[in-house]
Amino acid sequence: MTDVRTTVDNTAYRYRTAVPEDTEAIEALDGSFTTDTVFQVIVTEDGFALREIPVDPPLTKVFPEDESDGDDGDDEDDEDDEDSRTFVAHGAGGGLAGFVAVSYSGWNRRLTIEDIEIAPEHRGRGVGRALMGLAVEFARERGAGHLWLEVTNINAPAIHAYRRMGFAFCGLDTALYDGTPSEGEQALYMSMPCP
Repeated sequence: MTDVRTTVDNTAYRYRTAVPEDTEAIEALDGSFTTDTVFQVIVTEDGFALREIPVDPPLTKVFPEDESDGDDGDDEDDEDDEDSRTFVAHGAGGGLAGFVAVSYSGWNRRLTIEDIEIAPEHRGRGVGRALMGLAVEFARERGAGHLWLEVTNINAPAIHAYRRMGFAFCGLDTALYDGTPSEGEQALYMSMPCP
């Protein structure tokens, strides 16, 4: 992939496929978030419902080093796998603004968003949307029928961003985080057709 450059609010961003030298910055990126609402999951006999509720004081989530939404921790294999990619965004001065890691599965034509993180100072500036655009481009190259991701029900800011990008809820796992530091949260699955 060639370099893509954009400018938002007088900040220039450069997007490209990650290289091994990006690994340290990707691992060090602050993926934490703070929210004043969460999505309460209500499980019924026929499925589930979601209700956005306020939390006071606001909730801050810091992911442990070995845990991140959708991250399986198997980054070494991604570098050599033709069906996996990591795209990075760099802001002015060359610092990492964000990344998205994706993988394609041919049997169901699904591109999975394994992880997407934007540094706090770059959120709300279109970096996530631009990175998701690179994921969509990769999905098209692979012949994907849809994109899919998993997000915790407490990450309301990400859920709102994904919905604005065209993702819709498609599933729930109430036990995915059992026995982890995220115990008590529920995994929401979202998907969208590949544009």
